[in-house]
Amino acid sequence: MGRTNHPATGEMANVTVVIDRVSMSYKVRSNKSDRSKSTVLKRVLRRTDNRVAINALNELSLIVTHGESVGVIGRNGSGKSTLVRLISGQTQPTKGAVYASNTPIMLGVNAALIPELAGEQNIVLGCLAMGMPRSEIDRKMNSIVELSGLDSAIYLPMKSYSSGMSSRLRFAIAASIDPEILLIDEALNTGDAQFRDRSKERMDELREKAGTVFLVSHSLGTIREMCSRVVWLDKGDLLMDGDPEEVCSAYKAFTWHLTKGHHPYAERLRSEARAKLVATEVWDRLPGRRSA
Repeated sequence: MGRTNHPATGEMANVTVVIDRVSMSYKVRSNKSDRSKSTVLKRVLRRTDNRVAINALNELSLIVTHGESVGVIGRNGSGKSTLVRLISGQTQPTKGAVYASNTPIMLGVNAALIPELAGEQNIVLGCLAMGMPRSEIDRKMNSIVELSGLDSAIYLPMKSYSSGMSSRLRFAIAASIDPEILLIDEALNTGDAQFRDRSKERMDELREKAGTVFLVSHSLGTIREMCSRVVWLDKGDLLMDGDPEEVCSAYKAFTWHLTKGHHPYAERLRSEARAKLVATEVWDRLPGRRSA
């Protein structure tokens, strides 16, 4: 369990994303105070920096290649969305570096949509924002609408959409440009079975066209169906990286013990997964590079 699926040396030319010893921490202000201190001292302390460091992501390294669909799972607060933001370039890591072969497209981020406009108009705006020429937008309009499953609602203002409808439209827009690297955070948890089938088919197409997909989801069924590789994060630590069935089964057992209050068993599973993880030495694996 927990063995990483790293590409062979001959496949390194197909690398799309390299995460090299990356960690991320935030400083947040704490309101905690010592009640035993005098009123005067408290006033002095309020003028000082009482921020505390929160480790959102502890040091990890990953190498991802063309054709991989990487699922990211873990409990709330495990660092999943932080990892995606680092890959997208929205956030710079506290330590380490992230390299990408092309600009990652973040679902719902690069498509700057306007709620007052109809879905059809937002498709045009979103695709233009991602660099697609108008002639190509017109050619792809029907396929985008079909993927979204919005039918006649595509002519209604987006502000009238449910959150699920908005997420489906964003996915359809983001997936329309055949991005080399597509990042999806929770969007595929919404929608009916038909939408899930269409989105899976589209993701399969992206992988066949040598694309790379990162999918964050709490739905293990979605992860199993749509991903060729899964990473499990917990409390900012990378615990497993490997086969979807193997990683999802370990995570399911971990969360089951937590739900039942079996915390020692859950902690043992966590420790075992962490201990068996094969570390990635990025610069040893890339051609012409040496470790620092």
